[in-house]
Amino acid sequence: MIDELLPQSVVVVEAHGHEGTDGSEEAALYPEEAAVVARAVAKRRREFAVVRSCARRAMEKLGVPPQPILPGERGAPRWPAGLTGSMTHCDGYCAAALVRAGDLASLGIDAEPHQPLPDRVLPAVALPTEAERLRRLTADHPEIHWDRLLFSAKESVYKAWFPLTGQWLDFTEADIDLRVHPGERLRGSLRAELLVPGPVLDGHRLRYFEGLWTAQRGLVATAVAVPHA
Repeated sequence: MIDELLPQSVVVVEAHGHEGTDGSEEAALYPEEAAVVARAVAKRRREFAVVRSCARRAMEKLGVPPQPILPGERGAPRWPAGLTGSMTHCDGYCAAALVRAGDLASLGIDAEPHQPLPDRVLPAVALPTEAERLRRLTADHPEIHWDRLLFSAKESVYKAWFPLTGQWLDFTEADIDLRVHPGERLRGSLRAELLVPGPVLDGHRLRYFEGLWTAQRGLVATAVAVPHA
């Protein structure tokens, strides 16, 4: 699913439903990883383990020996030297996307259940311009839960932003325009205008992040790929 949203240079490994949830992934955690979730509830431990299993399989496909993936500042995964990537998990789905750092500057992925956002969440994350676009999109394409899709896009933008800046990006600091692909109902693109100074890549300051989205299998998913300037 998410592999459809990223360049071919990116390796994506996914686990759907109950794949990899027999306990073997938790047993395969490195001791330092197990320590991170030792006091977490069972669901959190399981998702933590399965998504890392996905990431290690992606490492192997890139010829990198499997190794611990520990959360760093603000929970961002610390990848092996020479790689950049992103992980996501929600109920019934986990995915990891990795790429050689020479091929992309950064990337971010996110998946969410294709359901409306809980009450009062949208006003906290959406700018007035975004809320107006969502109203138009909902009128034209009511089969999509656009509020949840916007939330997912914000998550992907942040995951792509943080490794480049080491700084927090608030939900209201990127204005995201979601679009539907011509002739399609369940796929499209996104463009995020950065409302604070963007990262500088190869001497150029970025003003926008761009990506793709899809809605399928009871999920919405978004992905942002940041090329080198």
